[in-house]
Amino acid sequence: MSSPEAWKVAERAFRAHGGVLRTSRAIALGVHPRVLYALRDAGRLQQLSRGVYRLSTLPDLTEPDLATVASRVPNGVICLISALAFHGLTTQIPHVVDVALPRGAKKPRLDFPPIRVNRFSGAALTSGIETRVLDGIRVRVYGPAKTVADCFKFRNRIGLDVALEALRAWRERKLGTVEDLLGYARICRVEAVIRPYLEAIL
Repeated sequence: MSSPEAWKVAERAFRAHGGVLRTSRAIALGVHPRVLYALRDAGRLQQLSRGVYRLSTLPDLTEPDLATVASRVPNGVICLISALAFHGLTTQIPHVVDVALPRGAKKPRLDFPPIRVNRFSGAALTSGIETRVLDGIRVRVYGPAKTVADCFKFRNRIGLDVALEALRAWRERKLGTVEDLLGYARICRVEAVIRPYLEAIL
């Protein structure tokens, strides 16, 4: 099962899917688990986290944590501090990957990177999502204006100072209209909270 031909078949399957596959998907494509482990042990595959493998010949990952989480938690959305960092709206260095999941969704089990699950519902979950391709992987992340509104909603968790810094950076970089931001603020039920701060910097 670990013949050179089996290795070539496995590597072709990876290349056809952007170079990254979960174990279950690789098996469904006809790759035997022993071939995966042999390729990993030979340095031909890199294990990003439990059950996620990547061709070692690909360029270095630019956003390894986000790419790994997106591949393991496809129904999640990168949010809060992680989304701020992605958009360049914070001086905070994320120590976990913030992920939005529907209320009641099972918390994912990841060995690495550490994640923090944030429960969203309704329009607060589904609005403002952008899809980016990072390192060949589709990553869902809230856009800048939605992320700022979310930070005000979760200000008691992440700190009002972080939300205010994000608001100022968003305004300085002109990453959206005031109407967009207030629309997301209404969805997140923080329009009354955010409006005085927004008016102060306009």
